[in-house]
Amino acid sequence: MTYRSQKIAYWYFVVALLLYGLQMVFGVMSAAKYLGPDPLREILAFDRTKAMHTNLLIVWVLTGFMGAAYYLVPEESRREIYSPKLAYWQLGLWALAGTTAIVGYAFGWTAGNKLLEQPFIIKCSIVVVMLMFLYNIGMTIYESDRWTTTEIVLVMGLALAALLYLPALWPYENYTVEIFYRWWTVHLWVEGVWEMIQASLLAFLLIRLSGADREVMEKWLYVIVGLTFLAGILGTAHHYYWVGTPQYWLPIGGIFSALEPFAFLAMAAYAYYATRRSGYAHPNRLAMHWTIGSAIFSAIGAGVLGLAHTWPSVNQWTHGTHVTSMHGHMAFFGAYVMIVMAMMYYALPHFRGWDPGENDTVGMWGFWLQVAGMFGMTMAFGAAGIAQTYLERIMGVGYLETQLKIQVHFQMLSATGGLFVIGVGCTIYDFFFRHTWITDGDEPS
Repeated sequence: MTYRSQKIAYWYFVVALLLYGLQMVFGVMSAAKYLGPDPLREILAFDRTKAMHTNLLIVWVLTGFMGAAYYLVPEESRREIYSPKLAYWQLGLWALAGTTAIVGYAFGWTAGNKLLEQPFIIKCSIVVVMLMFLYNIGMTIYESDRWTTTEIVLVMGLALAALLYLPALWPYENYTVEIFYRWWTVHLWVEGVWEMIQASLLAFLLIRLSGADREVMEKWLYVIVGLTFLAGILGTAHHYYWVGTPQYWLPIGGIFSALEPFAFLAMAAYAYYATRRSGYAHPNRLAMHWTIGSAIFSAIGAGVLGLAHTWPSVNQWTHGTHVTSMHGHMAFFGAYVMIVMAMMYYALPHFRGWDPGENDTVGMWGFWLQVAGMFGMTMAFGAAGIAQTYLERIMGVGYLETQLKIQVHFQMLSATGGLFVIGVGCTIYDFFFRHTWITDGDEPS
C-alpha cells in the first residue's frame, strides 16, 4: 500500500461484502417462494424480498465502486486522499441510508418505482453521499495536478452515475412517463456509465497484474468508452418497446442495442491481449482470476445474452419472462460483481499483510463455486424462460399453470444457487479470516 489513506477502501469493501451476504439471504428467500414451503409468506411477500435482493445488489456494488476509487485515485494521483475524515462520514451516512431503506422495504415503505424504490428522504441522503464522494475525489485529483486516462474515465463514470440519479428523484403521475425516465437512471447506469467504471478498473488491474503497457491499455479505454456512448445511450430504447411510447423506438432500440455487445467484447479482447503478454505470471491468482472472469462473463452475460432477446421481434415474446432474469444475473455478476471482487483481492494483501500467493485455497473455492453457480443459474433461468415463453405467449397456457410446469427448472436454479451462496460464504470467510501473513515485512507488489 503506497498511501496511508488507501486504507479507507478496506472499510468500504467490508461493508460491501456484508451487504453481498445479506443479498444472498433475500435471494434464497425469493427462490423459496417459488418452490415452497414458505413459512415467511405472511411476513415478507415475494415483492418485498425481491426489492431487497435487487436493491442490495445496487447498494453493495456502488459501495465497492467507491472503495475501489478510494484505492485507485491516490495511486494514480500520487497523493493522499484530500479528506479521509469526509470519506468515513460518507461511508457512515451511506450505510445508514442503505440499512434504513432495506428495513423500510420490509414494512412496505417504498416509492413504488421498480429498481428505484427508495423513499424521497433516502434518495436525498444518497445525493448528499455522492456529492461528498465526488468532492473528496475531485479535490484529491485537483491538488495532485496529475490526470491519467484511467482516472479520468473512472471519475467521469462515477460523476455521470450521480448525475443520472437525478431523474429518479421526481415522481410522475403518468405511469408511462415514470417508466420512460426510470431507464434514464437504471439503463444508463448498468449499460452506460457503469461500463466506464468497469473499464477503468479493468485497465488499472491489467496494467498492474499483467505488466501491460499503460499507453496501449489506455488507448483501448478510449475505444470502449466510445462504443459505450455510441450504443448505450440510444440502446436505452429497447426498454421503450412496450410501455406506450411511439413506434419509432422499435428500430432505434433494435439497431443500437445490437451494437452494445461490442463494448463488452472489446473488454474481453483487451484482457486477452494483456494477459497473453504477461503469461499469467502475477502471484495474486485471485485478483487475476476475478479480473479475467469479469471480462469474459460480461461479454457473455451482458453482450451475447443481452443480444439474444433485445430485437423487438424476439422481445415481444420474451419480455417479462425468465429470459430477462437469465441475462440480468450473468450480466450483473460478470460486469460489476466480478470487477469489484478483483479490486478487493488486488488491494486486500496490502491491507491485511497477506502473501497473495499463499493459502488462497478458500478464496479460489469461493471464485469457482460462484462461477459454477452463476453459470448453472443462468442455464436454469434460460430453460425456464424459453419454456415460459412457449407455454404462455405461444400456446396461451395460464401464468400459474405455466409456473407449475417449469418448477423443475427452479429446482435446478435452487441447487446451483446453493453452490453460488456457498461460494459467497467462502469469499466472505477468506476476506475476514485468512491468516497467512508476509514474514519478511515487505508488502506485496
